[in-house]
Amino acid sequence: MILLTVLFPCIISTYSASVKGHNTGPRINNDKLYKFAYSTEVLIDRVKGSLQESAGFRISSGVDVNLLWRNPNNDDDQLIKIAVGNVTVENVSERPTNKNIFDGKNTDKIIGKEYLAALKRPVVLQWTRGKVKTFYSYANEPAVVQNLKKGLASLFQIQMNSGVVSETDISGRCNVTYQARQNQITKIKAMNSCKLERTGFSSHSRIFDISKKSTSAAIYVLEDTFLKIVRAEENHVLRTTVRQQTDAKVISKQKLELKSTEAGPRMMAGKQVTSIIKALDSNYVAISLVAEPLISECKSCPSLSQHWSTIRKKLEPENLPKADAVRSFLSFVQNLRKATKEEILQILRTESNAQLLPQMVDAAVSAHTSASLEAMLEYLDFKNTTSSLLLERFLYACGVAPHPDELLLKSLINIYRSPIGNSKIRETNLIMIGALIRKLCERGGCKLPAVVEAKKLILGGLSRPEKALDVKTYLIALKNALLPEAIPLLLKYAESGEGPVSHVAASALQRYDPAFITNEVRKVLNRIYHQNRKVHEKSIRITAAAIILSSNPSDMEVKNLLLSIGDLPLEMNKYMLSLVQDILRFEMPASKMIRRALKDISIHNYDRFSRMGSSSAFSGYLNRGADVTTSYGFDFLYSGSGFIRKSNTNFYVFNEYAQLHAVQVMIEAQGLESIIAATPDEGEEDLESFCGVSAILFDVQLRPVTIFHGYGDLMSKMFSVSTDPMQVLKALVLLMDYSQTIQLQSGLTCSTEFQGGVSIDISNALEFSLWYREFKSNVRTRGSFVVVGNIVVDSSFVEAGMETSFEIEAGIDIISTVQFSQNPFVVCIEVDRTGAPFREYITKYERLPSGKSYTSRKGKARLLEGSQYPLHQENSNTCREVFTDKSDSSESWF
Repeated sequence: MILLTVLFPCIISTYSASVKGHNTGPRINNDKLYKFAYSTEVLIDRVKGSLQESAGFRISSGVDVNLLWRNPNNDDDQLIKIAVGNVTVENVSERPTNKNIFDGKNTDKIIGKEYLAALKRPVVLQWTRGKVKTFYSYANEPAVVQNLKKGLASLFQIQMNSGVVSETDISGRCNVTYQARQNQITKIKAMNSCKLERTGFSSHSRIFDISKKSTSAAIYVLEDTFLKIVRAEENHVLRTTVRQQTDAKVISKQKLELKSTEAGPRMMAGKQVTSIIKALDSNYVAISLVAEPLISECKSCPSLSQHWSTIRKKLEPENLPKADAVRSFLSFVQNLRKATKEEILQILRTESNAQLLPQMVDAAVSAHTSASLEAMLEYLDFKNTTSSLLLERFLYACGVAPHPDELLLKSLINIYRSPIGNSKIRETNLIMIGALIRKLCERGGCKLPAVVEAKKLILGGLSRPEKALDVKTYLIALKNALLPEAIPLLLKYAESGEGPVSHVAASALQRYDPAFITNEVRKVLNRIYHQNRKVHEKSIRITAAAIILSSNPSDMEVKNLLLSIGDLPLEMNKYMLSLVQDILRFEMPASKMIRRALKDISIHNYDRFSRMGSSSAFSGYLNRGADVTTSYGFDFLYSGSGFIRKSNTNFYVFNEYAQLHAVQVMIEAQGLESIIAATPDEGEEDLESFCGVSAILFDVQLRPVTIFHGYGDLMSKMFSVSTDPMQVLKALVLLMDYSQTIQLQSGLTCSTEFQGGVSIDISNALEFSLWYREFKSNVRTRGSFVVVGNIVVDSSFVEAGMETSFEIEAGIDIISTVQFSQNPFVVCIEVDRTGAPFREYITKYERLPSGKSYTSRKGKARLLEGSQYPLHQENSNTCREVFTDKSDSSESWF
């Protein structure tokens, strides 16, 4: 015990000295030449891909390291020279000769003599306590060569004791965790902390975005206070949030292994680093260890006009629903991003087919470059009083842009302040300004000068409208902007406005996040629903009820809403019952409070819940997946005389991060009772005949369209209705747009790009027969969704990459049949989904500038069977009645 007591302080003292020694940093011995074997390799594949099938390459070389100078006053301050030699480029895994692009090629031909000479030129590091304090190299060397040297030099960034530090290497300024144990050090770099200036962008919507996870680790084995073996590996995994199986993985590895030590050159004498460097070679300059950005040029890519000539047929209107049209659109967008303003104007002005110009406009706006925007603003004539198709297409493309910037918003503001020949274009412009305000604010740009100016434009215009008709347009712009400060204005117009104005204000409030619907807001909405101050139309009241039920209502609010059922107009009664049942069936947030309230027999009784009518609200799932879920909803409100008052069709896409209002088509009709001399409902006695359609496309409210206005216009449209399909909407939309550069620690650069586009073709066929007293509408929607991802590592002398993509072509028919031979009318709605082909492709490749390449392509396809979606039971009953009547009439005598 006495011996242990004596030895214990000695053991602790020895151990402390050892740790202190390691704290000083690694050192290189004098007059020695350390010969290392170095290799760096990169692999690109899908996450579950195999090594043998991955695309990639390996660069191997010898590396000589020797000490140039040691600070006489600090042994840990050293200058070391690193020289690369015997460079080879090869496949990572063995390949047959016919699949090996490096077979028969020597390094001079692969890399090029100029690049190889620059790569072999030594670099010098000021290495202080294991940290690369200064990196010396020749100026103006090719960036790719300089980066490869910096990647090698970054392996010398090390510390001997455990801890978390912030240090700079080729990846930028990063947080690094060191774990030291005997002669081994583990270095873990937090890749998401690295500060590196790079241009890039991602989509506004988190549904159409890319998730990225990166890891980096290195293990150092030391011998005699210097490096013996270094192994570093980093992994980057990218996945599309809309479909997790569409993914990519990039693996980068480095290995530095000491092979031998021999006598080397003697140290240089001196006291200052600068004098040593100057004496060694005056061409050496201090350069940042952070990677230099690379600018790659495609030498074999077709020109913009050549590219357009090859894809223009695929973009003709009749071909838009096909996946090939979307693929062509996405590739054209990429080419437009490299084009000048003059090149873009040239193809716009020389295109002879006017039906192709709208697709060119879609692509030019989606390119989202200053050149493409300037070209469009010069090409389009907003003073034109007749032609509006291209102008409207341009404005809608701006509104649904995946990542708009301040310049785009400023351009729309300038257009609005300038003379506009068509009033509808002026309205559309203001509405799209609202959409851009919301997108920029959600990205933290609410204080940008253009956003502040745009907010003043809309809020100020609503306070002092030049015409009464302008109020509705300003409210629709606010519906897109979703400004918190606009809520009091919207409440004012919802409660005191008339007709369409009141409804637009209420529907704008419905789009706000429930967090903004406070107790004060719900008080006003309750006044509207219960008509405490004035009589309101049914459509306004049910909108107010829907907002209350979806915004954390109190138990008393829910109870009062349920107690009102039974005292409402017939069809409103039926709608509210259907809405409550839909909330319970769909397990919406208010369902728990409703169930509690229904335990009260004064609320839940036969008298209240047995009311008849045709109005309904129903929600269901189109698709429930692990990545995204798609739901649909149909709301139908009828007047007491049996006419449709409001029809609302919604499609939502959501995941765990966000929700996207993909499509809404709302038809509003009023004042139709005069056709059959029926009595209007309460609060609707003075409404003139009107029918209009409004739509939301990818969270953006479009300008409403009037079908008819006034009894005379109604009769004219009724007797002139054509059975030919009427075009409602054709468009190409860029939904996903992601471009980022990954700086690999080896010095190589990986570019990652994902684009997703959708084509939409909506038409409506109407059939009207006074003889059979039947009206039939078929809203036919066809389209394609395509996502293409490209992962490329380009070293200028060898390129490896992968393209992963999937596509789906889909269609939905919404068929509405109305028989008005009896009152109430018999209404049948059918929702049919056509069979949808789904295809997936993977292409991996390796290329040399000489043209020699290896390509591997794989694909698979399947058909998603069509189906008919269920609606509420009352609809099934009326459809059975309609089809039974048709069956009976087909067998009648003639």
